[in-house]
Amino acid sequence: MKLMTLRASQTPIAYEDVGAGPVVVLLHAFPLDSGMWRAQIGPLAQHYRVIAPDAPGFGQSAVSAGLTIDALADVVAELLDHLGINERVAVGGVSMGGYASFSFARLYPQRLRALILADTKADPDDEQARAGRDRMIQLVTEHGPAGVINELLPKLLGPSTVDGRPDVVRTVRELAGRQSAEGLVAALKALRDRPDARSSLGHISVPTVVIVGQEDAVTPPDAAQVLAAAIPNARLVVIPRAGHLSNLEDPDAFTAAVREFLDRLATEAGASRTV
Repeated sequence: MKLMTLRASQTPIAYEDVGAGPVVVLLHAFPLDSGMWRAQIGPLAQHYRVIAPDAPGFGQSAVSAGLTIDALADVVAELLDHLGINERVAVGGVSMGGYASFSFARLYPQRLRALILADTKADPDDEQARAGRDRMIQLVTEHGPAGVINELLPKLLGPSTVDGRPDVVRTVRELAGRQSAEGLVAALKALRDRPDARSSLGHISVPTVVIVGQEDAVTPPDAAQVLAAAIPNARLVVIPRAGHLSNLEDPDAFTAAVREFLDRLATEAGASRTV
């Protein structure tokens, strides 16, 4: 992992930076860190430059006061500045990482080349969901990360994974278990108060792939289909026997979907340069 320091808050941010070629930024889900991308980084880095930061308060990144989903997009922009990357980049994420990707598309459209939206949604939390976040904040405050892991695990993973892939269950527990209570609380507040991205979907002008696990109970395939239909030039990929963490539950299928999407972009870009 490498480190940079955010200018305004002086918050240290850890990130992976592997490979060479067109840039792909991968943003992790709650309550995990960039370690969730381990199975994707190697294969994608054979042809692309893959950048995967730990969000503030996760992994090796320090907690940042007043964290918001828009601030996660700002972290990506500042990281690109830090690395001297001026070209347009592909940005994508799972769940919370998808929320940050929506914000990046709205705040930094001039820096965006493509979007990868996995197991995520544009809708904000409704009153019931906001109350659920507050309850989880109380749970983390009283019982630490273990409380939120036990609460979320049945929702994050599909039945096929829970029943037949103990290694994935173990990985998710390990990734979530190494997060700090302070970071989880800050992120839960950011998730609770995140902006409504629905009105901006029609303005997304870059190629987009929406990926969803067939067994995702948090952002189900029907909702993903509606999301893909609302974004011009978007396509939908459904991963069988996977839940809300589809990149961990079927890493080969997820990586293949992302790779096919990015390779198609590269082919189209090459064709346009020869016309």
